[in-house]
Amino acid sequence: MKAIKQWQAEERPREKMATKGADALSNAELLAIILHTGDSGLTAVDLGRELIDLAGGSLKDLAGMTADKMTTIKGIGPAKAVTIAAAVELGKRIALDRCEELPRIYSSKAVADMMRPQMEGLLHEECWVLYLNRANRLIGKERISSGGVASTVMDIKIIAKKAVEKLAGSIILLHNHPSGTVVPSAEDKRQTTALRKAVSLFDIDLMDHIIFGNSRYFSFCDEGI
Repeated sequence: MKAIKQWQAEERPREKMATKGADALSNAELLAIILHTGDSGLTAVDLGRELIDLAGGSLKDLAGMTADKMTTIKGIGPAKAVTIAAAVELGKRIALDRCEELPRIYSSKAVADMMRPQMEGLLHEECWVLYLNRANRLIGKERISSGGVASTVMDIKIIAKKAVEKLAGSIILLHNHPSGTVVPSAEDKRQTTALRKAVSLFDIDLMDHIIFGNSRYFSFCDEGI
């Protein structure tokens, strides 16, 4: 088996990360960079794969793995195990810092205040989705579609797919009525029901559907719909 230094430059984890970015690396390759070296007959990437296998393929379980358990893999001694544990701890602290910076969504008014600059005054309809974690903190927002003066496409499959990819605990749907009225149409109600049922299959809640008009908004949640 070739050592990593004998691989083509574009295949080596460090060089690959430098040229293509961290997103281009597999979990095993990222671990290989942390491990730095392999063991007799095994590359650092091989050790990374063994670590992931030991965690049952779950990065979450790897994050909770003790240094003692890591050292049951031949080629991973106390020093490498502690290095991995330190990297995991840094990741946890970064995630915690980001979580604390995320705004918490606690009411339809909070959503309206946040999104009003983007939703009001438009001459065409737009559909947006806010993605929230289980603590109701905003983890992302995205314009799903932009349409004509009377309607826009709300693709339920795309919304559900993106919510799953972002590991959202809940979502909030938003769109505007260029006419200024905030009264939901029969189609608005139908689509809301369909979206709620679709995302619920993935244990994701549709917290609200908010319609923006001229300096006003309508909240399905506030109105008990």
